[in-house]
Amino acid sequence: MSKIKIGIVEDEAIIADNLSNILTQLGYNVAEPAASYAEAITMIETEKPDLLLLDIQLKGKKDGIDLAMKIKEDYRLPFIFLTANADAATVQRAKQTMPPAYLVKPFTKDDLFTSIEICLHNSANNKNEKQETETANYIINNAIFIKEGHHFHKVNFSDILYLESEHVYVQVHTTDRKFLVRTSMQQYLTHFDEKKFFRIHRSYVVNLDQVQSVSSEHLTIKGIELPIGKTYQEELLSRLRLG
Repeated sequence: MSKIKIGIVEDEAIIADNLSNILTQLGYNVAEPAASYAEAITMIETEKPDLLLLDIQLKGKKDGIDLAMKIKEDYRLPFIFLTANADAATVQRAKQTMPPAYLVKPFTKDDLFTSIEICLHNSANNKNEKQETETANYIINNAIFIKEGHHFHKVNFSDILYLESEHVYVQVHTTDRKFLVRTSMQQYLTHFDEKKFFRIHRSYVVNLDQVQSVSSEHLTIKGIELPIGKTYQEELLSRLRLG
């Protein structure tokens, strides 16, 4: 399971280093900080962060608000504004980008953590307005973010072994742990690539890349035998190119 990666766009090197240290302490991965609009675009495309912390005041002609507009248009990543300028004009201009969260310097470690969680939560809600579940999920960079308690966990799709339906819940079994999501299997599958994840039974959906062996009635993933329903056998063998 991968940690959430956060990108920092801050033109004050001391502040950027301090932010990096705090984020690392909070358990996040941190991309190499960027100090300008152009550096930020390069960082987004090479590092592929899951969330950005944007200082409004940046070096160069384009500031953090210009960058936020670009992010919303081309990258659709959640972001948090960081600024020492809380004047009405700055706030009003920033509002036009509809930021999920806004932090005024100086702020505490707890303030930063809370803002990141709010940002992720708001992003999840925006992407799942029609999904009425107690546990929010959303997709960024080939990973699904699963909310557990008050924290989001980034789970790469490639690390998911299989999904197991359990009444009104779905258990997500990964390479190192499992998550319990309150939703139906049918609804949850809308998040997954149907070319990679295949239903083998009314209760099980598997990651085809993780299949180790197949028989007429079972398949094995990481030493675990899962039943194959008769109605799914033919298509499964075709998907695995065994039929």
